[in-house]
Order: sequence, then structure tokens, then C-alpha cells
Amino acid sequence: MRTGTIPRVLGAAAALAALLTTALAAPAVAESSTRPGGAPVQAAAPADFTHPGVLVSRPQLDFVRGRVQAGAQPWKSAYDQMMGSKYASLTRTAKPRAVVECGSYSNPDNGCTEEREDAIAAYTLSLAWYITQDARYAQKAIQIMDAWSAVIKDHTNSNAPLQTGWAGSSWPRAAEIIKYTYSSWPGSGRFGTMLRDVYLPEVAGGSHSNGNWELSMTEAAIGIAVFLEDRAAYDKAVGTFRGRVPAYIYVTADGSLPKVAPGSGLDTRAKVINYWQGQSTFMDGLSQETCRDLTHTGYGLSAISHIAETGRIQGQDLYPEIADRLRHAMGLHAKHQLGTPVPSSLCGGSLKDSLGPVTEVGFNALANRLGYAMTNTRTLTERQRPAGSNNLFVAWETLTHANNPA
Repeated sequence: MRTGTIPRVLGAAAALAALLTTALAAPAVAESSTRPGGAPVQAAAPADFTHPGVLVSRPQLDFVRGRVQAGAQPWKSAYDQMMGSKYASLTRTAKPRAVVECGSYSNPDNGCTEEREDAIAAYTLSLAWYITQDARYAQKAIQIMDAWSAVIKDHTNSNAPLQTGWAGSSWPRAAEIIKYTYSSWPGSGRFGTMLRDVYLPEVAGGSHSNGNWELSMTEAAIGIAVFLEDRAAYDKAVGTFRGRVPAYIYVTADGSLPKVAPGSGLDTRAKVINYWQGQSTFMDGLSQETCRDLTHTGYGLSAISHIAETGRIQGQDLYPEIADRLRHAMGLHAKHQLGTPVPSSLCGGSLKDSLGPVTEVGFNALANRLGYAMTNTRTLTERQRPAGSNNLFVAWETLTHANNPA
């Protein structure tokens, strides 16, 4: 294990990593995804994992703490928003269940909301701990994580994979910060066992449902792999990611039809169009769920950004492989959410809902780090600040990622 984010793979090691990844990867999109001044990068799991290293790194956290302490914006208002939320409460009582049962659209909801919100609370409290260095927040985060790891055994009903992906995305973020920045967490081993036995088997196999399912499940899988330092689970998650992203976001280089995920069974034009919500005209940045609604599309784009961010922290820069797709998708949906009329060729001329608080991570990586011009995404991102939580698996990303250079 290691801390920091200095690139580790050099020379012959890089060649070996690229060779291993080529063998593991699903159909690649690297040849059509470039970044200013550089070629796409492919690599396998790190030889040594970086901690904390799920979505946020120690240098990123240090940057945030410094900005908050200086009263700088937008970080101070984002911090105040987080600390004023129910998730930062020091009187919160966890509500674990042995079996969490989640049906379609959380009907029934037997522990679903409680699990997701307790996981977000643990992450919120871990951020509060790091920024304030007040041990009460770390201890409350530990209390919540220990409560769940002592009880939960399974997820059931039709939404079990998605529920496990959502909660399983938040838990490792919290656990990484507490385990690697707080003085003591005796229950961390049991928590790791919970992630390995209850969550990882549910999310590692992927899903052929709407793409946001598999992307959220893959986000959980890669975060869990980092916490467990499980290289095989990490590589499997990256392989799933490489197969799913091209099947979720279309670019014109794909040809007349979008790509399909490995094993999807979408072997005719009619099946592909049906899977893409009946959309038969394809354009740069179109998502498989655009014509469903922007909210579910936002779930998918958020998970893509989170996975790439975790990979970057681990020394494996996945952004160049998916940069063209992600920037076009964020830009297309931001443009129309900002009010540009929707052409009749796009979802019959009407789009529903909004992306939600999901653009900060991808925007910071693509615009600020890689130098892409993303005018519409910038406007939407800045207009939405401070970005809060969607109460599912997204939380406080203006605080953690706005203009964060680390």
C-alpha cells in the first residue's frame, strides 16, 4: 500500500501492464479517444494500491481542507452545505438490516433508503473528520460502518444489484478515509469481510439492464477492490468498464449503430434501437438512456467519472480512453438542460428531467486537467454549485473536486 499519486509504472513495467490489459480488456475505444498532447493510456491493476484512493486521494483532501480553512469559494459554501445536512449529524443512529429488500423503484423498500443514506452519512462524516480533524466525526463514521458490518448478510428482490452498487460505491470511500487517516479502527477487518462477502459478489458479475446499473455496480466493484487490495477484482472491474462505456455513450466514430457490451445479446439493429429507448438517430454524446430521462443518464455519467477518478488515483489513467465519449455526453446533455431547443431527431424533440449534481468530477478531470474546452458543461457545473447529494451515491462533489488540481 502507498499514499500519494505519483505515477509508478515506467519503462518495461508499462509495456507489461499494457500487454496484460489488452488481454483483459473488452472492445477498446482508445483509438478514437484522445487527449491534448498525449495518447491513450492502458494499464493493469497497480502493484501497490494508493490509500486513501477511492474517488478522493490524500492530496485532494489536503487541498479541500486548505481551501475551506481559508474561507475560499466555492469550497466554503460547499462545506457549509455538507455540514448542515442530515448526513453530518453526530446524533445519527444507523439502521442496519440483515437482509435489505429492494424492488423496482424501491418498492418494496425494506432497508434500501436506510442503507444508502447510512453509507452516504459514513462518507460525509469521514470528510468532516478530515477537514476538521475533530475525532467525533471519525468515531461516528466508524459507528455506522461497524453497525452494518455486524448485521448485513444479503440483498434481495429485483433491484438488489443496483442497490448493492449504490451503497457499495459510498462505503469504500468512507472506509478508505477512516482506515488510512484516522488513528484506530478495530472493526476495519470485519468491514472488509462485509464488502467481500455481501457486496462484491452481487456487483462483480455486471448487468445487462440499463447501462447505469452496470456502471454503478462497476463503481462499487472497483472501490471495494481498492479497499481490499484485490488486484483480480480490480482488473475485472476495469475490463467491465472498458466494455460498458462504449456501449453507453455513442460517438460518430462508432459507425451507424452504437457499440454493444460483451454478452449483451444485442445482435440486430432492432434490438439495439429498442435498447436505446427507440432512438434511431445517433449523435456524439448520446447516451443509451438519454431518451429515458436525464436523471438516469446522470447516474451513468457520474459512475463513469467516479471509476476513472479512482483509476487515476491508483496510477491508471482511464480518462484518455473515454475522454471523447464523456466530454461529448456531458456537453450534449448540459446544452439542452441549459435551454437549447431539442431537435426532433433527438428523443422526438423532448428530454425529461435533469442530470443532477453529477458533473464536477468529470468536468474537473477533462477541462481542468486535460484541457478540453467544455463551455456548456462549465456553465451548468458552475450554475449548480454547490452540488449536494442525490441521496443515492453522489455527494458533495463541489467540495471534493471543484477545480481540485491534486
